[in-house]
Amino acid sequence: MPGVEWIVEAFECNPAALADPGRLRALLDRLVADLPLHPVGDPLWHQFPGAGGITGLCLLAESHFACHSFPEHRSLTINLFCCKPRPEWDFRSYLAREFGAAHVRVRRLDRPYTATLEATGT
Repeated sequence: MPGVEWIVEAFECNPAALADPGRLRALLDRLVADLPLHPVGDPLWHQFPGAGGITGLCLLAESHFACHSFPEHRSLTINLFCCKPRPEWDFRSYLAREFGAAHVRVRRLDRPYTATLEATGT
């Protein structure tokens, strides 16, 4: 059974939403509830001065969540890795609704835990 990793990029977002720590916390809370995930401690958040971008990191029993907002570029990046498969989550709709994202790119990677002939190049 492989793990799954989502790499998400949202563009043309609302800069004020990207600088709002409450919105990013709500995103993490929603992922935790919907997927169900298990934080092993409090998430860490850092807001930069000036444009007010935010970096967030949460260690999960399943692996990790990380996000970075860039109000000055109107973009948001998310990385979510789970050690066991999880259902698909509608990143596009959520990010459009909560952050005003006009374009969202979602890449899903299956993460095998054992080498295959393809992965080893043999």
